Order: sequence, then C-alpha cells, then structure tokens
Amino acid sequence: MAADFYDLLGVGRDATEDDLKKAFRKLARRYHPDANPDNAEAEARFKEIALAYETLSDPQKRAHYDRFGTAPGAAGGGDPFSGMNVSDIFDAFFGGAGPFGASPFGAASSRARTGPQRGADLEAVLTLDFEDAVLGTGAEVTVRTATVCEQCEGRGAAEGTRPATCGACDGMGQVQRVRQSILGQMVTRTVCDACSGSGEVISDPCRECRGDGRVVGNRDYTVTVPAGVGQGSTLRVARRGAAGPRGGPPGDLYVHIDVRAHPRFQRDGDDLVDRLHLTMVQAALGADLKYETLDSVEDLEIPVGTQTGDVFCVKGRGVPRLGGRGRGDLLVQAVVDTPTGLSDDEIDLLRQLAELRGEEVAPTTRKRRREARRR
Repeated sequence: MAADFYDLLGVGRDATEDDLKKAFRKLARRYHPDANPDNAEAEARFKEIALAYETLSDPQKRAHYDRFGTAPGAAGGGDPFSGMNVSDIFDAFFGGAGPFGASPFGAASSRARTGPQRGADLEAVLTLDFEDAVLGTGAEVTVRTATVCEQCEGRGAAEGTRPATCGACDGMGQVQRVRQSILGQMVTRTVCDACSGSGEVISDPCRECRGDGRVVGNRDYTVTVPAGVGQGSTLRVARRGAAGPRGGPPGDLYVHIDVRAHPRFQRDGDDLVDRLHLTMVQAALGADLKYETLDSVEDLEIPVGTQTGDVFCVKGRGVPRLGGRGRGDLLVQAVVDTPTGLSDDEIDLLRQLAELRGEEVAPTTRKRRREARRR
C-alpha cells in the first residue's frame, strides 16, 4: 500500500501552502541524492516526497488525491512520476538551484531571463571636504561607462533596418528541452545561443556600436550627497550604471565616499569634537568667547578655573543625522597653554603671583630669563 502523502511530508490534512513548503524544504535537504550518494533507499524516498509535494501543492491535484487517494495519472498503473517537473519545484524553493547551492539537475535547469539584459553596476570614489560631508552638497563624478548609441538609438541595427525576431527561440530568449531521468520528466531551459537571450537577431548591425546598441566613453553625473555621510559610506544612484546591450535597462552607480581631514574638527558618530586652546589667564579667570562652528558662530562661556580636559557641549551643532532627525552635539575640549615668550615685566608679575599664592618657583637667573623670552 502506497504511503499517505500527508504522512510522507509530516503534515496534517488541513496543512496550508506554507506548511507544505516548510515540510518539503526540510525533507528535501535530508533525502536529496547529493547528500546521500549511492543510497538507493534515500533516492526512492526523495522521489516519494517530491511527488507528494508536487501533488498537494496543486489545488486541483490535491482535491483529486483527497477524493481518490492517488495522484492524478497514477490510478491506471502508469508511472506516477511521468510529467512531473521536479526542476520547477526547486526553482520555486531554491531560485533554480538545489538545496545544497547548485542545481541538482545540472546548471541548465535554472531559468534563463528573457529580453534585453540589464547593464552592469558601476563604482566610483568621491572625495569630499569635511564640511561638505557633514552638511551635504552636490558633487560631480566622472565614470567610464557604456551609454546608449545615438546612431541607432540603442537598437543595434543599422539605420533603416530593425532587429528581427530570433527564429531559434521565437523571441523568448531561451530554449526548452525535455528529457527523462530517474526522477521522471525533466524540463530544462537555457539561454538561446543564437540571440544571447535578447530574443532578437541583427542582420545589418550599426557601424557605430557594431550591433551592441551602446558605446563606451566618459560620463559626468551630479550626485546629491545627503548631510551626515561619513568616511566609507556608499551612495546608490539608481540607473546611472552602464546601459544594457540593445536597449537593455541600465545598472546602478555606487559612489564610495572618501572624506578629507579637517584642521580642527573630528567626528565621533553624530558628534563633532574640537580642542580649544586657552591661555592660562583665560582658564583661571574665565572668558566669554565667540566660537566658530562648521556653520555658525556661537557664544561660548569659559568658566573660572577651567582645566585642561574639561569639555563644553554646544547642543545641536554636530553632524546632521541621516534621515533628518536632528543633529548631534559639538564637544569642545579645553587645552590650557603655558605662556611662553615672556617679557621681563611678565616674568616679574608671575613671580609676584607665585609669592602671593605661596607657590615655590625656581629663582630667577639670567639664563632662565633668556629661556623665558625665547620660547
């Protein structure tokens, strides 16, 4: 007695299409001939579960099975695998490939794409100033690419002529062959050699592009750089890649961002970081400064007694967040500079300050005065 198809797949009789798919995928990986070489029992089981899924996944065949208990075409004693296109099952599950990464029926079983081929994707590097990367800009990139031939308008045929429908594939761009195998009838599809998958042949090619429908040259494109892009970011510019042959759609252009260093600012995520040099007097007594950010001038209050390493936060003056969700902050780190190049009067004033504060300093000598004036 033949095994019940529902039991073979391990599902109930109320199984949904999704239940059937999951069950078949799991079992196909387990019993696939590639995973069980020279195992006749596994091969037979694989054929059974393939037939079970092929039957139950088709509403009409499933209704027939539920009513009569047999797959359509098997009641008369014929081969239940005849007419069964197992390669189509794998096309639906694995994109034309088997469950182990390659087609279980040979490379020719994957479906060929009909019509003009899509052009290649291109890459370019765009070097930006720091400010332009942070605040956004428009910039030009030059790429060497294939563009539509103006002479034939991309058709590939000489003026006054037109491409003809390929007789080998009737314009489908692919040819189909049927063969018998241990799993039953197999349908394989391959790209048509006569037209390379375009579905058309050209008897009188364009002299400018030699029938390709495109020519190669340099092309300038304006790229919109959104505010907030960073080093190593990649922008996708749709339909700015190479034109496809014979009128095929263009690919995309991928622009990789390279950002020049800034003399003051560094980036930390969405924040900007700067080191602000202060004099000893500014740090000790405090100061009110006009501070230049990348795109504005802000009032910055330096507190009394500021030390090297103290950080002041300027809210909302950092990097704009991609997608327009506000900006990061600007973090200003204080660096207190020791005074140099002192005059004799300044040296005397500092010594007086040290005496008032009770701080011990080295005695003043002619050598030390010379050094203090030079630095």
